Amino acid sequence: MNSTRRNNTGVLKPITIGHLSTVYHTSFILMGTDWLEKAGIHANWKLFASGPDIVAAFENNEIDLGYIGLPPAIIGIDRGVPIICIAGGHIEGTVLVAQEEYQTLDALGDFNSTLAQFKGKIIGSPPKGSIHDVIINNALQEAKLDIRVKNFPWTDFVLEALVDGEIEAVVGTPSLAVAASRACNARIIIPPHALWQNNPSYGIVIRKELRQYPDIILGFLRMHEKASNFIREKPGDAARIVSKLTGIVDEDFVLEAYRVSPKYCAALSPEFVAATLAFVPVLHRLKYILRKIPENEIFEYSFVNKIHTERPHYNQPL
Repeated sequence: MNSTRRNNTGVLKPITIGHLSTVYHTSFILMGTDWLEKAGIHANWKLFASGPDIVAAFENNEIDLGYIGLPPAIIGIDRGVPIICIAGGHIEGTVLVAQEEYQTLDALGDFNSTLAQFKGKIIGSPPKGSIHDVIINNALQEAKLDIRVKNFPWTDFVLEALVDGEIEAVVGTPSLAVAASRACNARIIIPPHALWQNNPSYGIVIRKELRQYPDIILGFLRMHEKASNFIREKPGDAARIVSKLTGIVDEDFVLEAYRVSPKYCAALSPEFVAATLAFVPVLHRLKYILRKIPENEIFEYSFVNKIHTERPHYNQPL
């Protein structure tokens, strides 16, 4: 099999990578360093608003590889998008945030009672089909609570709605939690582990035809794992790279986002996989998918198992 991709004229063709604005993804480290280039990988980066948008880009043959939560990937697989997850990235990346007047799960001691505070209110969420949307709708259904979830196309719009008082709470990433804290003194009401333990907040998903180029995949995964280790082992240096690259958030913002849910690794750990597979019946019950997708259609382990032979690092502290 070939290790380089060339177009019809024989010119080297870079891979196109879809990513999100989530500052704790390794995408920002790899965009802000020369690691991929030194590994012989030429990449074009495309920013998307959400996981469902990345699935649509795969469907339209716009990207080769993507950073994406696993529920929208499963939804894509269900409708025939030729993608598969080849590595992990982060777990427990969904939090519920609200204004200080609402009590936290720690204070109330009961999950359903904490959610029930929002009866008659609106909880904002990223787009329908995103991991955050699936988690909150499942939680409300299991608690038998009739609380409206309002979906927004961009995370920025969710934050604006919270600041403006249009919604009472938001579900989203640790980055959103930090931004909400700064913008309107909001705080985390339900922490990541309590909403869905070990949930696969993002993994590395590829277009299946990229498997023709194993050297590209393995080279990328080595740098992805290197970046995951870098975030855990040198969070200050990582935050500096991300802050400089974005030009929007400061280093403290990135560090705070790292600390909210500090669980980074490239491995497809048993916990990562089990939490992903637990989404399948939920997605089916919520009518997001038409059939129950089996494990072998969601994951391919051969690549990451070659570059990550040690124990998973998700539960190692920063």
